[in-house]
Amino acid sequence: MPDPVASWPTGRLLSVAARLVEHSWQEFLATRGLTHAGLIALHLLLDGPRTQRALAHGAKVTDQTMSRTVERLHRAGFVERGTDPSDRRRTLVTLTEAGRGVHGEALRAEREAPGVLGAVRDYEGFRLQLVELVTTLGIDRAVRPER
Repeated sequence: MPDPVASWPTGRLLSVAARLVEHSWQEFLATRGLTHAGLIALHLLLDGPRTQRALAHGAKVTDQTMSRTVERLHRAGFVERGTDPSDRRRTLVTLTEAGRGVHGEALRAEREAPGVLGAVRDYEGFRLQLVELVTTLGIDRAVRPER
């Protein structure tokens, strides 16, 4: 007899849903020359240029990981790199128009694309519940910096 999804425990539903969303999201991003880490970096750059170290800190990853992410974004034309005028030893990363465009496209797809989260009927309500779940269980446990 088949195991109907509706009978699954909530933990199993969350785990399977997370894997399915992650897979479809990665596929969507890859078709646009992005990774999940790259999208996070673009999001952090919306408020203006940042040093590579500040990006790493904001994304909760190591400097080395962010360096690779910025390199990929630069090759794709989504960011520009330059020297920080206040400290020439630092790299300053700036969002390009192409980067701003692909970021906006990803945000729209997250809400509307049936293959991503567009299948969720009440996107805002779902999002609020996820935020509550993550903050209640402890954000520190969920996003630790890479080692």
